[in-house]
Amino acid sequence: MKITIIAVGSLKEKYLKDAIAEYKKRITRFSDIEIIEIPDESNSKDEKTVKKLEGARILKKIPEQSYAIFCDLNGKMLDSIEFANKILDVCSYNSSHITFVIGGSLGFSDEVLKRADFKICFSKMTFPHQLMRVILLEQVYRAFKINNNESYHK
Repeated sequence: MKITIIAVGSLKEKYLKDAIAEYKKRITRFSDIEIIEIPDESNSKDEKTVKKLEGARILKKIPEQSYAIFCDLNGKMLDSIEFANKILDVCSYNSSHITFVIGGSLGFSDEVLKRADFKICFSKMTFPHQLMRVILLEQVYRAFKINNNESYHK
């Protein structure tokens, strides 16, 4: 199995880098994992242009045979067990490669959203995109622990 995370923007904060490194290390026991950073666009451009430019970069990085799960405010909200089941179902019936996509601060264009095989919403609250990486990685790790009947999830 392989997990790819495509995220718009780069991380600068050490504490976030440390958290991401820790969860990546934990996940490698269950799956190969790769994080791809896509440069974000300047806010001096209009919203449509930003979404289009970032979207084109995202689409180039999603492997063709990968099952793409987009983090989107209009996506489906799942609890941790449902999320674990989703990962298990995808690996069993769709693809052994899952790509999660975290968009930029303006979200995704409609054209880019067409590539999503599934859209997930982690919360109706707004989180910094950099922190969202940590939240996503923690939930992926939790899903693997649940699916392997190991203690962690309470």
